[in-house]
Amino acid sequence: MIRVLIVDDEALVRAGMRMILESAEDVVVADEVDDGADAVDAVRRGRPDVVLMDIRMPRLDGLAATAAVQALPEPPAVIVLTTFDLDDHVFRALQAGASGFLLKDTPPRELIQAVRVVASGESMLSPKVTRRLLSHFTADPHAERRRTALDRIGQLSAREAEVLVEVGRGLSNADIGKVLFMSEATVKSHVSRLLLKLDATNRVQIAILAHHAGLCD
Repeated sequence: MIRVLIVDDEALVRAGMRMILESAEDVVVADEVDDGADAVDAVRRGRPDVVLMDIRMPRLDGLAATAAVQALPEPPAVIVLTTFDLDDHVFRALQAGASGFLLKDTPPRELIQAVRVVASGESMLSPKVTRRLLSHFTADPHAERRRTALDRIGQLSAREAEVLVEVGRGLSNADIGKVLFMSEATVKSHVSRLLLKLDATNRVQIAILAHHAGLCD
């Protein structure tokens, strides 16, 4: 069973998400809290696999709460919830370690699938969303960030760099394997090395670095 923690200050939103999630045979809501300030304790108490994190809350917002949760040993995957599809707070939450984001009006089936995807260790950002979100927020008039990103990826092998570019484009391991003619297991191994070499929390941060370096369209 995939254990989920819901963090949202709106009781109706929490109730709706609980009803949707628990309609799936492989998902259970382990706990729910109404503010980011209670998220860390709830994670320690319930040991969820996935956290659905509202971005705007009165005491502690989703950005700070995501960073706090990700600082825990063996943290769960975090999906940020927002009413805006291009919100700077969402991008900052991804940098803080979130595995992706969902709009609050996401259809029930897509919500359940997103939980399953991030619970398996992958990002749930589609290629379209990845390009739109990252290209919107990584535009930088200064060259310093690009130089820093290029320095960081300079330690990668040629094959690892190819995988990094495809991660930056939002492809899954299976799709990367098809593009680069690798087995899915080999791609997964390369992604694990990228996480280690680049000191990244998850593949979303790898994608951000690829965009900072100017390697993705």
